Amino acid sequence: MKKIVLSFLFSTLFLLGISFQSYSCTNFIITKGASIDGSVMISYSADSHVLFGELYFWPAAKYEKGSMLDVYEWDTGKYLGKISQAEETYSVVGNMNEHQVAIGETTYGGLDTLHSQAGAIMDYGSLMYIALQRSRSAREAIKVMTELVEEYGYYSSGESFSVSDANEAWIFELIGKGEGEKGAIWVARRVPDGYVCGHANQARITTFPLENGKNSISSKNIDKIFNEEVECVYTHDVISFAKEKGFYKGKDKNFSFSDTYAPVSFGGARFCEIRVWAMFRAVNKDMEKYYDYVRGDIHHADNGYASNRMPLWVKPDRKISNHDMMNFMRDHLEGTPLDMRTDIGAGPFHNPYRWRPLTWKVDNVAYCNERATATQQTGFSFIAQSRNWLPDTIGGIFWFSVDDAASSVYVPMYCGITKVPKAYERGNGAMMEFTTDAAFWVFNQVSNFAYTRYEIIHPEIDSLQNILERKYIAHTPEIDKAAEQLYNDNKELGLEYITDYSVNVGNNTVDIWRDFYGYLFARFMDGNVKRKDGDKQNPKLNQPGYGEEWYKRIVKDTGDKLKVIGKAH
Repeated sequence: MKKIVLSFLFSTLFLLGISFQSYSCTNFIITKGASIDGSVMISYSADSHVLFGELYFWPAAKYEKGSMLDVYEWDTGKYLGKISQAEETYSVVGNMNEHQVAIGETTYGGLDTLHSQAGAIMDYGSLMYIALQRSRSAREAIKVMTELVEEYGYYSSGESFSVSDANEAWIFELIGKGEGEKGAIWVARRVPDGYVCGHANQARITTFPLENGKNSISSKNIDKIFNEEVECVYTHDVISFAKEKGFYKGKDKNFSFSDTYAPVSFGGARFCEIRVWAMFRAVNKDMEKYYDYVRGDIHHADNGYASNRMPLWVKPDRKISNHDMMNFMRDHLEGTPLDMRTDIGAGPFHNPYRWRPLTWKVDNVAYCNERATATQQTGFSFIAQSRNWLPDTIGGIFWFSVDDAASSVYVPMYCGITKVPKAYERGNGAMMEFTTDAAFWVFNQVSNFAYTRYEIIHPEIDSLQNILERKYIAHTPEIDKAAEQLYNDNKELGLEYITDYSVNVGNNTVDIWRDFYGYLFARFMDGNVKRKDGDKQNPKLNQPGYGEEWYKRIVKDTGDKLKVIGKAH
């Protein structure tokens, strides 16, 4: 009963339109066997109405033994406490370190009795960025993260992580133990090579292989995680804790992590799982059968578990490129029954965005907007691409963008760079400090202008976006080759080369986009569409209005109110 009530409460948060930064993210995971070039990729969008998009950077460093590290909550900046500092840390650009390790996250919340833990220091954001500074592989990152929460307690609610390196990728889900016990309970599973996975604010690991001494181990044997045969790791008490708290009463072999600690609700399916489904659907022809599930029609078995859930991972029908990944992040449910361009909320210009709140009521009946992958309030997003055939500092490319991914450009940041572009640099602008020097504000100017007449303006954005990204992707092999040659002869020169390239690409892209805004504004202001007419002073003018479909809606709504009487002038 407690599980049902808590699931309802989590669903109610969505129905009340309550939004949090951490409840609005999307991760897609592509293994090397599923990618065109053999790279491992994860994506991440940090969607928040109050998160300023900027590119984080921590240089490599060495510390004296016994040094301490202050920990601040990522979402709020609140001071949480001190932990022991590592004697050596690795450089980190965004969510990727110099060893090609990358981490993304989405918050699923889960049972609310497990959200609070007095004295806990490690929040989910700190876990990610501290682990990146201390890990040379995805497996080491999982070990670091789980040991940190065990020692210092877990400050956040339920969280899903994507953890990758140049050879493999994992989905890793955990939730705190609540008051009275320090630490967290968790399960980590390696995504099988050749498959793709994803998560978007709904826990997705259900059943998992129990410890067998070979490919599945418990936290009591965490040091065995570096054995390549190990594909599943979990806290030794993940099931016994659930039984002790009354969350689960069945057999161990039937235990489902997600269904126990974060039961899927209408909101979990319609607002979260649907993002994963949209990506799965783009690469696997068999996903239509899960449409009822992702629209929120949850079927339950006798044990209370959802019985019509999607698989944790799927095998794609084709190989996936880094540009495919960028476009997955731009999805608005196009081509589905929930296509956001087709109902009256899209307006006359078929805008695939809906302004919050997420839900509303009419005559005391609740209704919702769709929550597609691409969303207007994105602070930043990335595609982390790890390639095992190159030196680590060159092999990792952190494709980074700010603002709405559908109206932004992913720029390549090599993971070994020693500084970031000024336009994306931390501290250059803030959410309430506008500056045209900051990438976040430049891209927001363009996207928000496009929202006013999306169908007319956005095609121009899409065109330039594709030109720039395809150019950067096409140039990558030659940059790789030159960088590797320099790196092999002189490591410092190699790092300087990729740094100069990344910084220049980033700053130049923002310069191009700033000028692009001026072009768009001049061309589309005042409801017109203008273009130059040779050397003439005045441009050619087109006034497309609202379109026949929308004019018919106006007439239906207004009757004879706007009807021209007599002859029109």
